[in-house]
Amino acid sequence: MAETAGESKLWAFVAYLLGIIGFLIVLLAAKKDRFAMYHATQSLVLFISGVIVHFGSMFIPFLGMFIRWILGIVLLVLWIIGMINALMGRHMPLPLIGGFGEKIKL
Repeated sequence: MAETAGESKLWAFVAYLLGIIGFLIVLLAAKKDRFAMYHATQSLVLFISGVIVHFGSMFIPFLGMFIRWILGIVLLVLWIIGMINALMGRHMPLPLIGGFGEKIKL
């Protein structure tokens, strides 16, 4: 397997590090970089998942705060996995939610 170029890894890492802003930066600056865009879409799905968890948990009385806390930890772990995959040059979907990112075509 070919080694992913350092610049592609950096763009992919930025997509995770800066969330939705990172996605937009990669979309504008490195749209033709397939590796960076792959991780940018994974980051976008991670961001959307975080928004859904945050606002969705508000509608669940009593348990909402606990659910948000647990799912927040899960999302944090996925965020770290994504950044590691980006820096290691791996083209792997995030567990649980990565399949949604692979369906996004930009």
